[in-house]
Amino acid sequence: MNAEDKWIKRWRDDDIFKAEPDPEKKKFFLTVAYPYPSGSMHVGHGRTYTVPDVIARFKRMQGFNVLFPMAWHVTGSPVLGIAERIKVGDPKTLRIYGDLYRVPEKELESFKEPLNIVKYFSKEYRENMVRLGYSIDWSRQFLTTTPQYSRFITWQFLSLRDKGLVGKGEHPVRYCPRCDNPVGDHDLMEGESASINEFVVVKFRVDDLILPAATLRPETVFGVTNMWLNPKITYLKVLVDGEEWLLSREASDKMRECGRDVKKLGEVSGEELIGRDCVNPVNNESVPILAASFVDPDYATGVVMSVPAHAPYDYVALRDLKSDIKPKTIIDLDGVDAPAKAVVEELGIRSQKDNKLEEATEVVYRREHSRGRMSSFIEGYGGLPVDEARVKISSDLAVSGDGGLFYEFSESPVVCRCGSKCVIKLIKDQWFLEYSSPEWKDKTLNCLSNLSVVPSETRQNFEYFIGWLKNWACTRRVGLGTRLPWDDKWIIEPLSDSTIYMAYYTIAHHLEGIDASKISREFFDYVFLGSGDAVEVAESAEISSEVLEKIRAEFLYWYPLDWRLSAKDLVGNHLTFHMFHHTALFPDELWPQGIVVFGMGLLEGEKMSSSKGNIILLEDAIEKYGSDVVRLFLMGCAEPWQDFDWRSELVENTGRKLKQYSELIRYSIDLDNSIGERDIDRWLLSRLHESVRETTEALDSFQIRKALQHAFFEFIRHVNWYLRRCEPRAETLKEVADTWIRLMAPFTPFTCEELWESAGNKELVSLSPYPVPSPDEVDDSVLVGEELVKALMDDVRRILEVTGSKPGKIHVYLAPDWKRLLYGELSSGKSMGELMKNPELRVHGKEVASIVKNTRVDEIPDLVFSQKQEFESFTGAKSFLEEVFGCSFVLYRSPDYDPKNKAKASRPMRPGIYVE
Repeated sequence: MNAEDKWIKRWRDDDIFKAEPDPEKKKFFLTVAYPYPSGSMHVGHGRTYTVPDVIARFKRMQGFNVLFPMAWHVTGSPVLGIAERIKVGDPKTLRIYGDLYRVPEKELESFKEPLNIVKYFSKEYRENMVRLGYSIDWSRQFLTTTPQYSRFITWQFLSLRDKGLVGKGEHPVRYCPRCDNPVGDHDLMEGESASINEFVVVKFRVDDLILPAATLRPETVFGVTNMWLNPKITYLKVLVDGEEWLLSREASDKMRECGRDVKKLGEVSGEELIGRDCVNPVNNESVPILAASFVDPDYATGVVMSVPAHAPYDYVALRDLKSDIKPKTIIDLDGVDAPAKAVVEELGIRSQKDNKLEEATEVVYRREHSRGRMSSFIEGYGGLPVDEARVKISSDLAVSGDGGLFYEFSESPVVCRCGSKCVIKLIKDQWFLEYSSPEWKDKTLNCLSNLSVVPSETRQNFEYFIGWLKNWACTRRVGLGTRLPWDDKWIIEPLSDSTIYMAYYTIAHHLEGIDASKISREFFDYVFLGSGDAVEVAESAEISSEVLEKIRAEFLYWYPLDWRLSAKDLVGNHLTFHMFHHTALFPDELWPQGIVVFGMGLLEGEKMSSSKGNIILLEDAIEKYGSDVVRLFLMGCAEPWQDFDWRSELVENTGRKLKQYSELIRYSIDLDNSIGERDIDRWLLSRLHESVRETTEALDSFQIRKALQHAFFEFIRHVNWYLRRCEPRAETLKEVADTWIRLMAPFTPFTCEELWESAGNKELVSLSPYPVPSPDEVDDSVLVGEELVKALMDDVRRILEVTGSKPGKIHVYLAPDWKRLLYGELSSGKSMGELMKNPELRVHGKEVASIVKNTRVDEIPDLVFSQKQEFESFTGAKSFLEEVFGCSFVLYRSPDYDPKNKAKASRPMRPGIYVE
């Protein structure tokens, strides 16, 4: 049995990760997005689930009662699409599952039944999670298709409906024509993060022909200076609800899907209209139609209005054309004239091909949305905040007939797992969650204001999405999941049934033994809200009142959720929904406390993609490098919210570092001598306590890469320096080993359990106390003293490099105490005149003036040794320095030999040096 299997068995046998309520312990509850088990885990998934495990292990060792659960999200239609493609022998699907995921042929044949896909990959996921040492409480795992979970979702939606937060009506949805079904993120092969953007179509006119310019910012219509058409494409003249419109061929098809009556009348080249004028409906101004090859016929209508004062793309396009058209500023923003121009120049954007244009657009949009007001000269809208003006102008355009709505994906293509390209479809009787409710938005913003967000800059993204979200289609016709309780021809879609499942984790293991048909709405009302009659609820569920109270007590023990971790592409949906639903269903004291947002994964610099085969399977990585090396690399290559890049060469280097760490620990454990404590020992122990403090602070703020830098990479260097500097002292290294193993245990649990046992410990390191920072154990003077030695070595090396000489003797001149007095006076802010009042400094007037002239106060060290202290630091390292440079070192407190006048160049903490 290898070390990994050994410790997996020990953890399982001792059941150390099972979480039970303990009133004597402070709880810590964190969750990470539960996986959709429709394919194999790759190293990107490994990063996602290792982050919370490191934090869970860290908090458990700190004495917290930690709940880190896991479940399987299988609602929706992804596995239905996969099964269908396998049935018809789709080559791409067979390649992915047969070649990439290496599913045995017999198993692959069974995948024609969707639930077999779930069964196979949830088992594989769990095996990989166990192999990576995740400290998960598996007693709470569940599938989102179990009848108990469906009862939980039923309670949720009945409660939302009763609060007036579920509506019905015409609503745009992502739609698969082949599946004849609305689709969610998990149903997609491509375009998972594509949202539906609501455009306002503004009807510009050329005679009787309407040029429908689609915009996300209708308030900027007053700043239009020209129209853009693509001269290289053939447009269609179509009759749209009785009006003659100009549309790209692609836009014509999309209009039809949106329920508009569309009839083709003819074709016209974009070139034919270039140079003509069209009329802006809001002010009757004529603006020219210009050529733009960047206009994409497959995006919106293929007709684009140009607002160069507020749209960076338009500003740069006109600049590239060397047009004399001037931007027209219609939004006041901090006194800036033409905000788009200002941001383009701020980011140094040179042309339309610059990738930073997207960033510039985002910057302008956010600034104007949060602080902008319509210019006072705009009749009827002047002075309005931008967000209010946007709503009012959209409404006014619709009422006047000069505008309407159009829907487009935020990115393309959007492809269903069945292989078909998705469209946006208006469904007449669609059920939706009313995220547009102002009251609901206000409560959610209140939740956000009291929430910890990592990284902090993501907070403004949440603010934006809470404000931007409109009604969300929450049902579909086909798929796995819970039926809408009051309209069972609809199924609740996956993003809508996965908003508060963190609450379900707290009681999932209790519900397994209860007949789902006996779990009523009143049951959850009592467990989560404390409302209703406990005796009646217990009788209805056919459980005792004691069991019911135990279930409620467990929920109240673990809630609220301390931390929710998920990917950054879910900020605009799942994570924001998570806040919305908690505020609607729970009292504010039970709202979530924190959110951590993850970056994405790259493989050798390229985006990971299962469909393109650009992944490293997690089981392969574990097999090749070992679990702890995989964990260590994934945690050390980037902070959780940053994108990370899996590079094989760097993973191998990480393996070598971990081996070095193990060897240093084993050497420390086995060392036996009785050397007394010296300054260099106090230096290493001070570095150790510094590392404990820095690691703990970093982990408390989810800066896991930073924590590893302190706990692992930097401290390896400290130990190597110590071993180089002196004959090691056994007692010092044993203390280091004891602390260092515990410090690293959350990151590399298998290695640390093995080393902990080797050190003679019987208990598990996973349950041992995490090292506690102890400022009293940090000796600043020995830390500074050792840095003095290192700085001296660096200075000597530079001299030798410049001169190219081989030293015979090195003379080191320490600054006299009057220079140390001068540094102290300078640090206190004294002027030259004040300095000269001091008789000890006045006698060195010229030298004082020279030092003052050439010294920046911020360069003076915080701790300046006396000459005696400095002399003792160098004396303690003298034999080491002589060994390193192969010559003698002579230290001078008062020079009796100074042929090159180097003593005059000495400074406190920076001695003068002469090499001969």
